[in-house]
Amino acid sequence: MARIAIAGFMHETNCFVPDPTDYEDFTHPADRPGLLRDDELLEEFEEKGASTAGFMAGNDGNHEIYPLLWASATPGGAVTKRAYEMIASELISRLSQALPVEGVYLDLHGAMVSEEHEDGEGELLRRVRAVVGEDVPIVISLDYHANVTKAMVAHADAILPYRTYPHVDQYDTGKRAAVAMKRLLIEGRPAGRALRQLPFLLPLNFQCTLVEPSKGIVEAAMARENEDILSLAYLAGFPPADLKECGPTVSVHAYTQEEADTAADEIAQLVALKEAAFAEPLLQPDEAVQEAMRLAATAAKPIVVADTQDNPGCGGSADTVGMLAALVGNDAQDAVFGVVKDENVAKIAHEAGVGAEIELDLGGQTNLPGVEPFHGRFTVEVVNDGRYDTTGPVSQGKPYDVGPSALLSIGGVKVAISSRRVQALDRSVFEHLGVVLEEQKIIVLKSTCHYRAHFDPIAETTFAALAPGGHGANPADFPFDKLRDGVRYYPLGPVHGG
Repeated sequence: MARIAIAGFMHETNCFVPDPTDYEDFTHPADRPGLLRDDELLEEFEEKGASTAGFMAGNDGNHEIYPLLWASATPGGAVTKRAYEMIASELISRLSQALPVEGVYLDLHGAMVSEEHEDGEGELLRRVRAVVGEDVPIVISLDYHANVTKAMVAHADAILPYRTYPHVDQYDTGKRAAVAMKRLLIEGRPAGRALRQLPFLLPLNFQCTLVEPSKGIVEAAMARENEDILSLAYLAGFPPADLKECGPTVSVHAYTQEEADTAADEIAQLVALKEAAFAEPLLQPDEAVQEAMRLAATAAKPIVVADTQDNPGCGGSADTVGMLAALVGNDAQDAVFGVVKDENVAKIAHEAGVGAEIELDLGGQTNLPGVEPFHGRFTVEVVNDGRYDTTGPVSQGKPYDVGPSALLSIGGVKVAISSRRVQALDRSVFEHLGVVLEEQKIIVLKSTCHYRAHFDPIAETTFAALAPGGHGANPADFPFDKLRDGVRYYPLGPVHGG
């Protein structure tokens, strides 16, 4: 029986939003477990939740699982040096105390950038490898939006990727990681490893695996795996991360270098040939609302519009209200918008009570271009404490605590308010406020793609809008400082440094 140390340290970093991610954001997040240590980790993931749960289930009791720690924060700005060092140093300390170990499993994201390390995961893996030595296998799981680097491929022995966006396969990813670990324990570390970095960035709106071309690429990558390959990962990248090695990648760990190179070249070439097929239309706020109203006039189900540039899941502030201004300005009816983070407005609504009318500025407090508050007279429809259980396939029943919350109305538009950032990837973010989503004509929500797993079944159609926000849908608008020269900002787009 081998001793396998397991840990998690996850953050999806948007380098182009002003607010950093500090230690307290890991210890008290609104939409995921806080910092877990020792048996707390085992208890949290005993049945479900993240790839860690799948890895533990895939072990089948064959080996001793030695828990270190697990930490994850809501996507946001760069991880502070304080937060990174406190968590990484504790993880390394606990790993050192656990020695000897025969294997290490790390549940990572793949797009962490700290104030000191642009490749947060690569630096963590370097430290882990230094502790365990050259013979101990290290297996990692990565989010579909990972920016895979040379350091990650060099220090890890298998990279197991999420294959879905919306992410509904975290648990299965962990189980595949457990299979890879079992093989590594028997056959040893692989000699072959390859990384291919595509020469263009892929905006998140173009990455959905429910549709082509991403759907076909993922399927081709899965089909290319064989008995000589430990892991083959096509990952689409996270464009708002300012690092040299940003963008889509294909990575392979195999028992021969020839097989690693051949498989990596085949899938990378397939992605390159699909470059022109990725783009889809993105509408300005008024255009999006007017199109939604036109479609809603004859639709049997709600029209869902993604306020994609203020997606908290990409580090957005969740307080931009450009789409609210468009809804009200175009006199949209039977519409709901959210979730807007505004702790002050939630407090005012609670103090005023249900039925009260309140005139105030809503949202727009983040210092971003084009972002400003929306002034209006609202009616308080609902107030509650913001605690609820999720119900959709991405959130997997996790309890959320978004702080004091409210549902306001203005004209034909309802607005969901929270005190903490939350992505509308689960219908419960509206339903806990009493909104019957199936009765709405238009749903405008702060997300990019994750929402589709739970909202598509009740939607007539979905599309994205480009209101001002912290997550630019067009990477050409990002002030990159570290991105390597020659990379296109988007498929067939202009070249960085060119």
